[in-house]
Amino acid sequence: MVGLVTTFRISEAAALLGVSSDTVRRWVDAGRLAAERDEHGHRLVDGAELAAFARSQIDQVDGGRSSARNRFRGIVTEVIKDSVMAQVEIAAGPYRVVSLMSRQAADELGLEPGVVAVAVIKSTNVVVEIPGHERVASSH
Repeated sequence: MVGLVTTFRISEAAALLGVSSDTVRRWVDAGRLAAERDEHGHRLVDGAELAAFARSQIDQVDGGRSSARNRFRGIVTEVIKDSVMAQVEIAAGPYRVVSLMSRQAADELGLEPGVVAVAVIKSTNVVVEIPGHERVASSH
């Protein structure tokens, strides 16, 4: 198997962390995230360093006690209700998360477009893909 990229440009690191390139530059300048310069003067962040930094960010905001580990904070973009059920769509960064729930639960939570919400996902089957590769590993 061909080796995977282990360093990221500032813009790539920003996209992976869901923040702006300026935010990543400020973190690097403040010493919160290590980066080296390549032969062209571009800053590169080591993949392992980026993963550790991302983990530290998650640990700071995870809060609460729950067995669910997958949390996506975003904004409600659409709510479709009938007499019994509701379909709620959340934009969490570049990701779309859709939840089906009872209408009563959606009403009690006050879910409507513009509301900030967290999609908490507990799954026993999560498919992991590597972009550009055909092999897929599953968690089950």
